[in-house]
Amino acid sequence: MTTLQRDPYGSGGGPGPVTLDRREGPYGEVVLRRRGAGDDAVHEIIANGCFLMDTSDGRSERLLVDAALAALPADRPEPSVLIGGLGVGFSLARAAEEPRWGRITVVERERAVIDWHRAGPLGAVSERALADPRTEVAEGDLLHHLRTAPERYDALCLDIDNGPGWTVTDDNGGLYSPAGLAGCRERLTPGGVLAVWSARPSAEFEGALRNAGFEGVRTEEIAVARGVPDVVHLGQRAA
Repeated sequence: MTTLQRDPYGSGGGPGPVTLDRREGPYGEVVLRRRGAGDDAVHEIIANGCFLMDTSDGRSERLLVDAALAALPADRPEPSVLIGGLGVGFSLARAAEEPRWGRITVVERERAVIDWHRAGPLGAVSERALADPRTEVAEGDLLHHLRTAPERYDALCLDIDNGPGWTVTDDNGGLYSPAGLAGCRERLTPGGVLAVWSARPSAEFEGALRNAGFEGVRTEEIAVARGVPDVVHLGQRAA
């Protein structure tokens, strides 16, 4: 996700965004909008009136995947990764660009977002990744998937909120609770990595990761044009 610092209605008095699709999903309204046109067009996702993410940058979403892979042992063959949240597709596209990854699973709870990738304008970001035989898209709630999926993963790359303290819906807060983080740790293979995207650094969340038994807890930053940097919080399950 990108930070909530840019004007969603454009700047300089130019035309406002164009709504391409609006749907009522299981967690409220989701909207796909376009700003600009042609090669300069930027697509953005709005949930319940809150600007979530757009296609203007993507560096921190790519870092989410790159940092998780870099933290894994270099000799681990074909590590598996679960990406929590399809979003605008930058994290998935980054994972599919890397031949070292094995199984790539994306969990997305909004059917509209999946449709916007499979048969809509966000396919410009994700088309090749979705066609990759390593990729599987699971429609459903991430917390439910983490509790019930039989498999473990070498990396969990989670980007379903604007951060641990800035959730899209109230029930997402359970992911960052002691029980939620313990569940993430148990879903990882020994030595596996948890990476969590956030629109701002959080020393409190670093402490929560340590309290949940994660090792090597750290935060990597991506500078933004204004305000605090986007970050990726990282922790590792003991080998």
